[in-house]
Amino acid sequence: DLGLKKQKTPGQIMTQILACVFQNVTTFSCARISNRDVVQRSREELASIIKAHPTSKPTLAVIQAGDEDGMLDTNKKMAGKVGLNVMQICLPRHCVEEEVMDEVQRLNEDPAVHAVLLALPLSILSRRLLNTIKPEKDVDGLSDLNVGRMISGDLSEGFLSPVVGAVMELLARYDGPLAGKRVVLLGLEGPLKAIFQSLLEREGVEVSASQWNPDALQKQVCYAGWVSLAMGTGPVALPQTCFKPGMTLINCGPAVTPGAAWKRGNVVKSFARWAEQQRYRPWTLRPLKLQPLSPVPSDVEISRAQVPKPIWQLAEEVGLLPQELEAYGRSKAKVGLALLARLRHQPNGKYVLVAGITPTPLGEGKSTVTIGLVQALSAHLKLNSFACLRQPSQGPTFGVKGGAAGGGYAQVIPMEEFNLHLTGDIHAITAANNLVAAAVDARILHEATQSDKALYRRLVPTINGVRRFSAIQLRRLQRLGINKSDPGALTPEEVSSFVRLDIDPAKVTWQRVIDTNDRFLRKVTIGQAPTEKGHSRQTQFDIAVASEIMAILALADGLADMKARLGRMVVGSSRSGQPVTADDLGVTGALAVLMKDAVKPTLMQSLEGTPVFVHAGPFANIAHGNSSILADRLALKLVGEEGYVVTEAGFGADIGMEKFFNVKCRASGLRPDVVVLVATVRALKMHGGGPSVSAPGLPLPREYTEENLKLVSEGCSNLKKQIEIAHLFGVPVVVALNIFKTDTQAEIDLVCRVAQASGAEAAVPCHHWARGGRGSVDLARAVKEAAAWENGFRFLYSLQTPIAEKIRTIAQKVYGADDIELSPEAQAKIDYYNQQGYDTLPICMAKTHLSLSHIPDKKGVPTGFILPIRDIRASIGAGFIYPLVGTMSTMPGLPTRPCFYDVDLDPATEEISGLF
Repeated sequence: DLGLKKQKTPGQIMTQILACVFQNVTTFSCARISNRDVVQRSREELASIIKAHPTSKPTLAVIQAGDEDGMLDTNKKMAGKVGLNVMQICLPRHCVEEEVMDEVQRLNEDPAVHAVLLALPLSILSRRLLNTIKPEKDVDGLSDLNVGRMISGDLSEGFLSPVVGAVMELLARYDGPLAGKRVVLLGLEGPLKAIFQSLLEREGVEVSASQWNPDALQKQVCYAGWVSLAMGTGPVALPQTCFKPGMTLINCGPAVTPGAAWKRGNVVKSFARWAEQQRYRPWTLRPLKLQPLSPVPSDVEISRAQVPKPIWQLAEEVGLLPQELEAYGRSKAKVGLALLARLRHQPNGKYVLVAGITPTPLGEGKSTVTIGLVQALSAHLKLNSFACLRQPSQGPTFGVKGGAAGGGYAQVIPMEEFNLHLTGDIHAITAANNLVAAAVDARILHEATQSDKALYRRLVPTINGVRRFSAIQLRRLQRLGINKSDPGALTPEEVSSFVRLDIDPAKVTWQRVIDTNDRFLRKVTIGQAPTEKGHSRQTQFDIAVASEIMAILALADGLADMKARLGRMVVGSSRSGQPVTADDLGVTGALAVLMKDAVKPTLMQSLEGTPVFVHAGPFANIAHGNSSILADRLALKLVGEEGYVVTEAGFGADIGMEKFFNVKCRASGLRPDVVVLVATVRALKMHGGGPSVSAPGLPLPREYTEENLKLVSEGCSNLKKQIEIAHLFGVPVVVALNIFKTDTQAEIDLVCRVAQASGAEAAVPCHHWARGGRGSVDLARAVKEAAAWENGFRFLYSLQTPIAEKIRTIAQKVYGADDIELSPEAQAKIDYYNQQGYDTLPICMAKTHLSLSHIPDKKGVPTGFILPIRDIRASIGAGFIYPLVGTMSTMPGLPTRPCFYDVDLDPATEEISGLF
């Protein structure tokens, strides 16, 4: 006698039912699935994951209202059995929904947290709050997305509710096949009911649901094979005869649900999915369709006609994780350096360098070849490939050269964003560079106008009654050999050494920069205001990309390395001849803060939707002229072992390529597989003695528009020399001949024959400007074949070779000079650098890019010349010594008719015109 004639609550009814011993009626609780089984299974799964990720551990964040320790102890005890970390967040006892949501959103973005659990009163546990948890961290499985996945049958993502998981395993373990069974879901509501019903129906079970309604419930229960009971609302009276022999009763009420163990199991699953994400992900690249027009429209018209993929989509296609992306609008994003740690065991792809013959005003198209080649590799040969380009300077963009996004149907899009500002890296460099310059002159002024005691009082002030050195000041003390940390313990002599940098104004080597071609800033006088008390001096501005900070950005292998390099930058010398560094000025940390985002490469795409990294932009004539090591390293990991990374070296092979090998490859440890050497028929004609070309846009002399095999043949001497230079480093060469409509087949055939006779692996006519990647498929196949062979890469000189001999080696073997001539100033600098221990740094020649010699007008292959070394300077932070050859300007000037005459903006549409 159940005594059900009296009105009772559903909880009382359930307790009585489960306490009865019915003949041939099996009663189960969800707790029947032992916690021990679940814990053991989770522990074994976790052990196998941690074996592959020994430095990681799954972390569960539990948000509760109030600060009671009971729940924390329970969670930690269960987590300890499995091997989890538990993070307990205790909000105020009467917290509101917005407070919880703020905390959930913070945990969502924390990569160290793998699961979030809400242990909160039902009064604030709304659907809105549950849906705030990222689905991949929702181990309760009750967000709308997780519920929807379960209902639709997508069990590979999301999580089963612990209640549902327990019941389904119980049935699978104890009740045999489910197909054909009947079930009544009694008292279940909302998401749990929907999940139960969909999962059971998918197994072939006939499902009905009922609340605690005796009129319909008795009939449903009589015909069911088993009944799942849960707490509901309202009283009910069910006679014992409802429960027929063979029926199974399952209690999944909250009092008996084994939540802790099952939830911990879901945490392990979340961690397992995180671990799976850390592995290399095959590409799913979907190229954009290209429909080239004839005649070919302007670059900006082509760019605007193609709608780029959303940058998050491209990132997903090439295997980037959402947390590795920092979007700057719809079409570009920074990529986090944590990717290198995630893919540290992934083998690199093939490394391809694009260089060129000695440049002419007619242009050779290295950037266009770079983009055309990766479009051919990825979009047409279906091989993973990445282009790595430098960020263009605003100076040339508005000066003579124009942009650097490539051209025609082989360019980076949106080209306006590529050429203007991008993600602000050059602005960050300008700010950091000029902060150093301001610090130098301010320090000279303050030391000249204050006593040691006053300087010390201001440099190490008392704040809230406490006086202490900053971290950067402690480093300076260590360099001075003063091993004291108490500001009051220094002797007067030590105080003087600490506060006096004693910078010689005549020996300041650090210049201010601006990213504009401005010839009137080549020499300026500063400090003329009366507030500077007569401390004026002559100085100059450089173009921003000539800053040593730009070179550091391009050569650093991470944020820590960049910060260390920034601190080592030498800004001048003291009156006693000692180098003064940025760390001595106390500015290193501030520089790192300004540069912390700039250190991350920017992801963009080509016209055919293939990935491009844009990062750093040092000029090749006054710096090393290559995009960043970090962009190359990220790309080499992302493309996979069978993929290709195509990066570009500035100007001719004698400038950008030589520095790529001797400077960049030494810093990165990377080794190139093949060099693509870019040439054009008309540029070779100029090297063969063709007439000079002045203002762009004017009609070309007929020598460049009509067939002239003699000029081509003689100009091929420069191509031969550049192939020879590449072979000095033991790297195979493929020649890419950029085709113009004025080129004749005889001229094209001649160049290809000469190139192969000079040792090139292949020489390929390229049509990517007019046809996109399809026009460079032959080049892509030639590069693939050449990169497959082992090469004997070698450096041109040893770092232990004396400075003068390193310079002589480059001059003679690369430029073809008879010898070098060191000015007295250059020789004095060599002696000084030897004394300071800088003699083992590589050489980065600052020389005209318009000729193999130091004379810009000498085309082809000049011989019989002595290379004059006017001065030698050192970029200690970047890590190279740069000799100045002849008269090299570090600040370009504007021509009579700059490019900006053609640049305009439509105020109604915001469309930009005139960029190229």
